[in-house]
Amino acid sequence: MSLSCRYAAQCCARQLRTTQTARASIPLLQQRITRRHNSTEAAAANPKIAGIVDQISQLTLLETADLVASLKSRLNIPDLPVGGFAAAAAPAAAPAAAAEEAEDAAPAAAEKTLFSVKLMAFDAAAKPKVIKEVKNLLGLSLVESKKFVESAPKLMKESVPKDEAEKIVALMKELGATVAME
Repeated sequence: MSLSCRYAAQCCARQLRTTQTARASIPLLQQRITRRHNSTEAAAANPKIAGIVDQISQLTLLETADLVASLKSRLNIPDLPVGGFAAAAAPAAAPAAAAEEAEDAAPAAAEKTLFSVKLMAFDAAAKPKVIKEVKNLLGLSLVESKKFVESAPKLMKESVPKDEAEKIVALMKELGATVAME
C-alpha cells in the first residue's frame, strides 16, 4: 500500500474513532476485519512467508515489476509468449514431429512445400512501416515488434506454405525490408 493510501486510511480511522456514531459501528468493523484476517490465516501459516507477503504488498507497481524481473533472472525463468504454457509446450513437441517428417520426406524429396520466412535487414527510412507490418503479421505488441525488427536477422515465420511465404516476402520487400525464404 502506498504512503498516501496508508495516510488516508489512518486519517479515516482516526475520524471514525473520534465520532460517537462511529463508536457504535467499530465492533462491526472489527468483526469484518477479523473475518477477512481469518480467511487468509490458513494461507499464511508460515511466518516467513507471511513476512514476505507483507513486504511485497507494500511495494509500488514499479518496485513490483523490478522484483519480478530480478526473480526471473535469478531463477532462470524464461519470458513466456502470450499463449503461456500451452504455446510453450507446442514448440517442444515440434522437433519430434520434424524428425518424423524428415524420414518420410527423404525418399520423396520432390519439391519443398513449407518454408521459413526470415527478416534479414531493413531500410532505415522504412523502419516504422516494417515494424507496423511485423506487428500485423505476427500479432505482437508495438514494443515487441520494434525489438523484433531491430534484432534482424531473425526468423519471422516457420512452416509457412509457399504461396503465403511469397506474399510475405513481396510485401516486406515492397516496404523496404530484405526477407529470405528458406
